[in-house]
Amino acid sequence: MAKGICHLTLIPVRSEPSDRSEMVTQMLFGELDDIIEEQKDWVRVITDYDGYDGWIDRKQILELSDETYGDLKNSLHYLTLDLMHPISVACKKGTIPLVIGSSLPGLRNGTLLFGKREYGYDGNTKLFSETADRKMLTGYAMLYLNCPYLWGGRSPFGIDCSGLTQMIYKLGGRKLKRDAHQQAMEGTIVSFISEAQPGDLAFFDDESDNIIHVGMILGDGKIIHSSGHVRIDTIDHQGIYNIHQKCYTHRLRVIKNLLPS
Repeated sequence: MAKGICHLTLIPVRSEPSDRSEMVTQMLFGELDDIIEEQKDWVRVITDYDGYDGWIDRKQILELSDETYGDLKNSLHYLTLDLMHPISVACKKGTIPLVIGSSLPGLRNGTLLFGKREYGYDGNTKLFSETADRKMLTGYAMLYLNCPYLWGGRSPFGIDCSGLTQMIYKLGGRKLKRDAHQQAMEGTIVSFISEAQPGDLAFFDDESDNIIHVGMILGDGKIIHSSGHVRIDTIDHQGIYNIHQKCYTHRLRVIKNLLPS
C-alpha cells in the first residue's frame, strides 16, 4: 500500500474523484495518509490522523517510501501554534504558509525532512503529546473566533462545527474523530448542563435524532461553535439560543466530558 503526506498548506479531500465533488474534509500540512486506490489523476486515501476516507488530486499529495512514512509516523510530532506562519522550502523554492494546527513530524532544530525534501520552520510550536488543560483548550478555541463556516473545513480560513472541535482538541494533544456523530461516541456523559465544564463538548440533533452539530462549552452558560462563522452563543438545557435571531437554533442532545478527571 502506497503512502503519502500533505506538503501544501492544506488540500481538499473529496467524496468522489472530481474537482466538482463535495469536499468532505481537509488535510493540513504534515498529515499522513495511506493510498488505497488510484484512478487516473486521483488517489483514494485513508487519513492517518482520523481514519477518514476520500479522494485527493494526485498532484496535491507527496508520495513517500514505506521507510520514510514509518520514520515520520513514529517521530515526535510538533504542531504549529501561530494562526499562520511560513515554512521555508530548501533550495530557494520559496515558502509555504502554514495554518495553526499543521503537523511537523520529526522537526529537529528548526529543520524538517520529508524524504529528501527539506524545510525550515521558526514559528511557535508545541508537541502533540503535551496535553492541554481546560483553560488552554478555551484559549485555543478563541483563536478561531469569527472564522467563516466551511463544510469540510479545518482551518482559520474556513471550518465546520466538528472541524472546529477536532482542531481544538488536536492542539490540546488529543485525537478526535472527524464528524460530530463520531465524536459523540467518545467520552462520558455529563448528566446536567449545570455540571458541564469548559472543554466539554455539546452535541445537537435533528428531528430524526441524528447528531448534526457540535460545539465546545466555555462555561457561564456559553458555547463556542461554527454556525455561519465561529461564534459564541448562550446554551441551556434546551439548546443553543441565538440572541440576534431571538430563538433557539440547535436542540441539545447530550454533553460529553472527553478529558481525564
